Amino acid sequence: MGPARSVWIGYDQREAAAFAVAMYSIRRFDPYIPIKGMVLADLQARGLYTRPTIERMNIDHQRQLIDVLSARDDYAGAISTEHANARFLVPHLAKFGWALFIDCDVMVLENIDRLFSLADQSKALMCVQHDHRPAESTKMDGQAQTQYPRKNQSSVMLFNCDHPANRRLTLDLINTRPGRDLHAFCWLDDSEIGALPAEWNYLVGYSKSAGRPKLVHFTRGLPDMPGYERQEFADEWRAMVPRAIGAL
Repeated sequence: MGPARSVWIGYDQREAAAFAVAMYSIRRFDPYIPIKGMVLADLQARGLYTRPTIERMNIDHQRQLIDVLSARDDYAGAISTEHANARFLVPHLAKFGWALFIDCDVMVLENIDRLFSLADQSKALMCVQHDHRPAESTKMDGQAQTQYPRKNQSSVMLFNCDHPANRRLTLDLINTRPGRDLHAFCWLDDSEIGALPAEWNYLVGYSKSAGRPKLVHFTRGLPDMPGYERQEFADEWRAMVPRAIGAL
């Protein structure tokens, strides 16, 4: 038997259908792999997530969360999802083995076991090492399109929970450092970060691929959001929604 595997999906109450699709798209290939959702209110209630967060309405009258620790003059601290910074709790929740975090706005097109098979025991974390610098200022439902180092690399992360380097990812660090530092993997040296093939985090609208990707990421906006209905893989995602919701 190989090392323990688990999958952790970020949950946002505004994207319940996306969460269902992300889970279903994995389970249709492997019905037994452990999958858990990361719900901000639950993590706060357990005392694991203590970052100060406030809520406001943006100019489009959409709910927006502000991470106080990330606020600065050129970056207002707006976070696009409830799991924006909570994702870094995965090693504390999984405790051992290899743990995969994925954003909920993804659709998996291949058996996730093939992603785990790429795990390099010498690395603390593995991800697709995008150099992603979008030009637009907004995304999704009017959320800010922020810029930071390693952007979108943290949207699909394979954590080696047994690696000693991840002991530096303490609860104190997670709850006191600006989000931009966490998303830049501030607790790791570059040599401790492994590269996954680009097909495992295909950014719809940005990435190019000669073949069919293995995981597609609707990072600009989900296919059920106005303006994103006709993007690549949108029809496939929408067709999966009723089956995914029915499987919950």
